[in-house]
Amino acid sequence: MSYQEFLAIALPQMLAGAWITIKFTVVSAGFGIAIGLLIALARISRSRILRVISTAYVEFFRGTPLLVQIFIIYFGIGKWVNVPEFMAGVLALSINSGAYTSEIFRAGIQSISRGQMEAGRSLGLSYGQAMWLIVIPQAFRFCIPPLGNELIALLKDSSLVSIIAVTDLMRSGREITGLTIMPFETYTLVALLYLTLTLPLTMLVRYAERKLKLA
Repeated sequence: MSYQEFLAIALPQMLAGAWITIKFTVVSAGFGIAIGLLIALARISRSRILRVISTAYVEFFRGTPLLVQIFIIYFGIGKWVNVPEFMAGVLALSINSGAYTSEIFRAGIQSISRGQMEAGRSLGLSYGQAMWLIVIPQAFRFCIPPLGNELIALLKDSSLVSIIAVTDLMRSGREITGLTIMPFETYTLVALLYLTLTLPLTMLVRYAERKLKLA
């Protein structure tokens, strides 16, 4: 098979798989940020119960392989409840990302001077209002670069969902390898497409870091 024939077969299918990978990343990142912020707030709350539960969550999902988590959700929970492949993948990626994102938010919130909270309280705001209106907006500014790095890691980690028959970029590569018997060319193209997806994110993260240093 010539390279022209190979590209004619492989490229359209891989581009479709890359679109699935992008959807996985965007949806999972959105849920992961929401989960991470809630867990971060629970970890710094005054409630001992919330701190214990949130700490256990973070330690479990950061301390176990993402692939195992995908299997637990898809095969384990799927034993009792039918979980579609896309939903199982998004759920696993979101929960895993939430554990890492929570530490980013927690560090960002704790980097803000306590005087900001005290100033808000002195203005008559409740603890929750001061947190949401004063502390979190300032903390989020410092969280942007590490959140960008987490998004890049999430995009690459999304390749693991191919193990549960989701036709993402990685799964497309495996299928094309079976059709063309050209594994080196196929996975090189897969790697280049992943690089094409991650490079713009990497440049955005570096730009954000430079802007924050100048601010």
